[in-house]
Amino acid sequence: MTTRKLGVVMNGVTGRMGYRQHLVRSVLAIREAGGVELSDGSRVQLEPVLVGRNADKLEEIAKRHGLTRWTTDLDAALGDDDLPLYFDAQLTAVREKSIVRAIDAGKHIYTEKPVAESVEGALALARHAEAAGVKNGVIHDKLYLPGLLKLKRLIDSGFFGQILSVRGEFGYWVFEGDWQAAQRPSWNYRAEDGGGIVVDMFCHWNYVLENLFGAVNAVTAKAVTHVPERVDEKGERYAATADDSAYAIFELEGGIIAQLNSSWCVRVHRDELVEFQVDGTKGSAVAGLHKCVIQPREATPKPVWNPDLAETRSYRAQWQEVPDNEDFGNGFRAQWEQFIRHVVEDAPHPYDFMAGVRGIRLAEAGLQSSRENRRISL
Repeated sequence: MTTRKLGVVMNGVTGRMGYRQHLVRSVLAIREAGGVELSDGSRVQLEPVLVGRNADKLEEIAKRHGLTRWTTDLDAALGDDDLPLYFDAQLTAVREKSIVRAIDAGKHIYTEKPVAESVEGALALARHAEAAGVKNGVIHDKLYLPGLLKLKRLIDSGFFGQILSVRGEFGYWVFEGDWQAAQRPSWNYRAEDGGGIVVDMFCHWNYVLENLFGAVNAVTAKAVTHVPERVDEKGERYAATADDSAYAIFELEGGIIAQLNSSWCVRVHRDELVEFQVDGTKGSAVAGLHKCVIQPREATPKPVWNPDLAETRSYRAQWQEVPDNEDFGNGFRAQWEQFIRHVVEDAPHPYDFMAGVRGIRLAEAGLQSSRENRRISL
């Protein structure tokens, strides 16, 4: 079967996510596999052009992976007709303007989230893309995690009966930067640079809740900055002006209640860095990044509250692990392949700019709820 080429402008590959998940584990992995397979058996091979502001870093990355094309001139890359697809993994604060330029150049757009800094900005991008007739997609990587794919399998099978509630815990301790270097870049903790855990994580929580359980109808949230000062990459102290933790209740369609804690100031006492417990009338499940365990109604034990006696049973041992039953690949790569098929053969890809708008809307509502100490309806 034939193999065609698809040129991709990749802007922001010198950053952690842009390099590791999108360039190395997605685009380069697709190239090594011979391209994206289409419905007719033919393949599309990706030809990336690396774009960024630091020429030395771009050149070093290109040499490391045997790539020949890189540039610091975004307009030149956008002016190349052999590059019909634009990908953006830049800082949120500069993403919107670059996407506008890419749309004006007639490129299809695939981007990290959030797609813009505000609902108004994201809506403007969605309308602009629609008017230009370009296809667009926003990263929804959590839906492709093995643990959540297993959870989706359970939901679709009717395992839970009526779903009652969802409880989620996400986070870990991000070092302050004084005695150990922080695991996340310092801009994450400066509101003026687009930082904050609400802006970062509520976009994820919106599409996870929306696609697994139902649309979010209302939110009550408290966003806080637990660590007011941190040390940046240069060893200099700076004021942390963005929220580093958020505690929220989401009311979903169908009466489901979701409680999600997100924090970069929590030490992990979980099996995985993110876990969701789903409770229903016929069974419960706990899903993480990779694992998913279940406890059906018929196998539910009979706990009895007695503070005078030490518990001798292991409650965790009373859950059954859901088998993989398939080979789960990298979630970022899986969505890249889905979007490429959408661009080339118009295959379905529901995670467009409007899906991104809904994520930003939830983040803004969460911040408003925290500021005004009240429940916000969507």
